[in-house]
Amino acid sequence: MRILYLGNNWLGLKALEWLKAQGAQIVGLVAHPEKTARYRDEILRASGLPESAIIDGSRLKRASVLESVAALKPDLGLSVLFGYIVRKPFLDLLPSGCINLHPAYLPYNRGKYPNVWSIVERTPAGVSLHYMNEGVDTGDIIARLKVPIDAADTGESLYHKLEQAGLELMRATWPSLQSGKVRRIPQRRGQGSFHLASDVDRIDELKLDQKRKVRDILDLLRARTFPPYSGAFFRDRGRKIQVRIQLIEEETSKGAASKDERTSQH
Repeated sequence: MRILYLGNNWLGLKALEWLKAQGAQIVGLVAHPEKTARYRDEILRASGLPESAIIDGSRLKRASVLESVAALKPDLGLSVLFGYIVRKPFLDLLPSGCINLHPAYLPYNRGKYPNVWSIVERTPAGVSLHYMNEGVDTGDIIARLKVPIDAADTGESLYHKLEQAGLELMRATWPSLQSGKVRRIPQRRGQGSFHLASDVDRIDELKLDQKRKVRDILDLLRARTFPPYSGAFFRDRGRKIQVRIQLIEEETSKGAASKDERTSQH
């Protein structure tokens, strides 16, 4: 099977390295341009592909780029944390379709920042493999894996849990993907949830005089704790103050408090 790989970030790198180790035939790489890429150089090296087989992911709508993709004669597209929406002209070039690894337990948390919304909205967290269509994470589901959310999790620690779970799901499902013998579970319209990147803007500001449940405030603070990225904040006398939270679990043994402490920070 000739695979066109679309990848970004640490998970995109690790999934590609694992696929190469399994002998997968990667014939082309669709990568983020430098301004939006993470681990770009490592992904390029891991692909082992010549420059002629590297496609700029931000230009997939261009006819000349689609011609370059067609010239690679891919059978299947495989996307891992690829951040650009793909459309029908591109998808039509892949006879076996295009499969995406999304760090959410679909149909919950389609779109951006699933690690944040699983905590804030208390929806199931996990990872999913699904077929891509012209929607955002709306295609038929192939496989899912739930990830438990611990009371000491932050947006950062949950993000890393989802990375590891995504790699696990890829490894477990790969034999079925290779054979083409996979279940397709349609996502029903109206089920689950969807978020834009900008949706966090409406939850990040803490109004100092607003009455809210402690649980809701704690969930927001831990969901938006992911240094060095900005998160929750409040304003005081013209100043904007960023807020992060540190969660420390006190372990006990036989009813006696232990001196050992576990922090959720990385």
